[in-house]
Amino acid sequence: MTNNPPPGVVRHRGLTMLELTLVIATLLTLVSILFEGSRAWKRGSDRTGCILTLRNVQVAARSYQNIYGYNCGDRPYEEHGTRDIAAHLFSKGYIGDRLYRQTRGAAKCPAGGSYSREFPDIFPRAGELYMVCSLSGPDAHAPASHGEW
Repeated sequence: MTNNPPPGVVRHRGLTMLELTLVIATLLTLVSILFEGSRAWKRGSDRTGCILTLRNVQVAARSYQNIYGYNCGDRPYEEHGTRDIAAHLFSKGYIGDRLYRQTRGAAKCPAGGSYSREFPDIFPRAGELYMVCSLSGPDAHAPASHGEW
C-alpha cells in the first residue's frame, strides 16, 4: 500500500497565507514585549546608578565632615586655594575622578541628567543631599530615604 493521494487530489506543502500572517504577528508581538521590557530595565538601571552616585558622594562628604570635626552648615578650611568640599574629597582620595567630574557637572548621570550642588562649600544639614540630579522629579532620580547617609 502506498501513501499516494487518490487521482485528482492535490496535496499542498507549506503554510497558507493566513498561517504565515499569524506566525509573523505573534513574533512581532513577542519582540515588542522584549523591547519594552529591556527599556524598563535600562531606565531602572540608570536610576539605580544615579542614586548610587548621589549616595557615594553623600557618604564621602559625611565621612570627611566627621573625621575632620565639621558640623552641618560649616564651611571647610581653605586648602589648595579652595573651600569646595568636592575638591577636598578628591584631593584626599574620598572620591575618584568620575565622581569628582560628576560633582562639577562635567559628567552626566547614566540617564543623561546633570548633577548640581546648591552650596558646594557648605556641609549639608541632616536630611539634605550634597548634590541632586536634574531628573529627580520626573524620573525619580532621588533616593526614597537618605536620612542615614
